[in-house]
Amino acid sequence: MDKWLKILLSTLLYVSGCSDDTKPPFSGTIFIDPDIITEKDPTTFISLYYSGQELRTMFDRRENDWIEVDAFIFPSLYSDGMTIEIQVNPEFENYKNAKIVADKYAVIIGRLTTELRKDVETVWIHRGMHPFGGGNNNILIHTDWSMKHYEKQGILEETLVHEASHTSLDAEHSKSADWINAQEMDDNFISNYARDHPIREDIAESYLPYLAIRYRPDRISDSLKVKIEKTIPNRIRYFDNQKFKMYPIEKNSM
Repeated sequence: MDKWLKILLSTLLYVSGCSDDTKPPFSGTIFIDPDIITEKDPTTFISLYYSGQELRTMFDRRENDWIEVDAFIFPSLYSDGMTIEIQVNPEFENYKNAKIVADKYAVIIGRLTTELRKDVETVWIHRGMHPFGGGNNNILIHTDWSMKHYEKQGILEETLVHEASHTSLDAEHSKSADWINAQEMDDNFISNYARDHPIREDIAESYLPYLAIRYRPDRISDSLKVKIEKTIPNRIRYFDNQKFKMYPIEKNSM
């Protein structure tokens, strides 16, 4: 049987007939703990500068479509040698306002690991009440939603881990034979969101809990750690085997 057909069939059977013992423990994993990464953690961000306004194509969830705008452009530099072009919607009115939001998110993105930033070439920043997005060698940010939801709940960094996982991990790992095998062996999903979208969301939903138990176990409860380890042991083993570049995160750092 084709591997993808097998995954989809097993997922349908799982959703319709799973027992309480094999239901996902979480609705979504960005909510599991707000202290996995915090503002006190080191950032790789060094600096950015304003290079002017230039025409850029960006995705805007308010339009649910691609738009072309004369964006404020801020190339940003990180201490592992990576650069990201931060593109800010001209609705922020002037480069000073745009630089404030560019600086803010550049610092926070710098707390993500080298592995999670390796395919992030651009960041799109808009106003608006819409969730973030990942993919397209990009991270998509809507600042109003960020302030009302992610920042209020203390999960801005955790959300960016999720979105950067889409950008830098999905293409290489989500269709990997070893990953699919790990899914099948675990016979469960870490969240309802991963279960309902096993191809699109399982990597991103599983990676943040992995980061928590391997690199932040001192910041989460023992019960949470056990729950994660019990639910996705084979996915954890898969991530362990990848030897991800984890700078600037160190194991068991407070």
